Amino acid sequence: MSMYCYSCGCRLSEKDFCTNCGADVGLYKKILYAANHFYNQGLERAGVRDLTGAIISLRQCLKFNKNHVEARNLLGLVYYETGEVVLALEQWILSKNLRAEKNIADDYINMIQENPTRLQTIGQTIKKYNLALSYCYQDSVDLAIIQLKKVLSLNPNYVRAHQLLALLYIHREDWEHARRELEKCKRIDAGNTTTLRYMKEVKNALDLQAKARGESGKRSSYSDEVVRYRSGNEDIIQPSMRRGNSTVSTIINIAIGLVIGVAGAFFLLFPARLSSMNTEAQDEIRDVSEQLDRKTGEVEELNQKISALESEKAKLQNDLDNFVGNDGTMLAVNSLLQAMCVYMQQPDNIDAVSKAVEEIDVNQAAAVESQNFQDLYKLLLEKAGPSIATTYYEAGMESYRKEMFDQAIEELSKAAVYDTTNGDIYYNLANAYRKVGDDDHAKDMYKKVIDEFPDTEKARRAQNILDEMTATP
Repeated sequence: MSMYCYSCGCRLSEKDFCTNCGADVGLYKKILYAANHFYNQGLERAGVRDLTGAIISLRQCLKFNKNHVEARNLLGLVYYETGEVVLALEQWILSKNLRAEKNIADDYINMIQENPTRLQTIGQTIKKYNLALSYCYQDSVDLAIIQLKKVLSLNPNYVRAHQLLALLYIHREDWEHARRELEKCKRIDAGNTTTLRYMKEVKNALDLQAKARGESGKRSSYSDEVVRYRSGNEDIIQPSMRRGNSTVSTIINIAIGLVIGVAGAFFLLFPARLSSMNTEAQDEIRDVSEQLDRKTGEVEELNQKISALESEKAKLQNDLDNFVGNDGTMLAVNSLLQAMCVYMQQPDNIDAVSKAVEEIDVNQAAAVESQNFQDLYKLLLEKAGPSIATTYYEAGMESYRKEMFDQAIEELSKAAVYDTTNGDIYYNLANAYRKVGDDDHAKDMYKKVIDEFPDTEKARRAQNILDEMTATP
């Protein structure tokens, strides 16, 4: 591979300096040689399906030369082969930025981006893999296995999904299924250390199971037929001698042999057939179980969607309630519009305007955030407020004289809302609060009289009362 001077861009010769600009390129060439060495090493490892080793070598190459386009393209291919499509696209896009023209990375990128189905599949793979991880954190192993199987149906080369699925099988002590998944990993990436570590654990477990099955006791089936008789004081044991070769004995022996053969065939073939039937039944049960798990996962997803939709519905209902006026907003707006209509039709009829304004709930009006509403409401208060305030003030003072202080507080408070220029309202309201023992509100009203109506007789009386209340322990 040709090398070019980092200073002037001229092709380098075998010298340790640039023949064009004279720059010292000895160390620079060594770095490039190291990068090329790791690139060649990665290429060799990729050729023998050691994809993990290839990734390590290629990343080491890029540490020495981040502009190595061929290394980035090959690294992207290796990532793509292990199912890491996003990482592959990242390397190819970087490669394209380094060399915009005559770069095979264009073909790789177009292969993915110009196929909407492939892009959708990649997105679903990532979502389902993340969902499987969340199920693992929730200790929902069955649901995680279902999602990982969906991932692998979309992306069969996704090594990390195979490894996670194998790990879940190991967790369930389903060693045979774990071994199958790890074998698939090895066919994709022969040098993945995680796969090899899991495989070692699985093989140890399978060996222990095989050893446990092989330790059954052996009994000798050898049995000699003997004849025992006693001669004097000694027991004589000798093999029995079959005698007689008559036709009857032969027929009997043949019949016995046939019976034994039929029985032997029955006892030899029937267990095999029974085992085959059990295997088929187990396969069917496994298929039904997987279908049930898949349906369970789908039901879980649908329940989550239903919960999300219900939350969204509640939010929309709350927004709708706010809009239509469950908090009094629309009622206050309607009352204000009605009062405005009365004012426009009868601008000189203060009594009619005052009655219409009084229909507006003060608390609801204060809760409306619209500035236009507040300006219009203020205008109507200026027109009708004094008349309404006078009515409430007179009623409040009548209640005060009758020592109905709670009612007086309610009526004088309404008078203060409609007329903020009358200090007598605040002064008498403070007195009413003081009568019922509500000193905090009384002090607030006295301070309001002092602050907003200074240099008046009411302010001086309010100050004296406030000093007396403050001095009293």
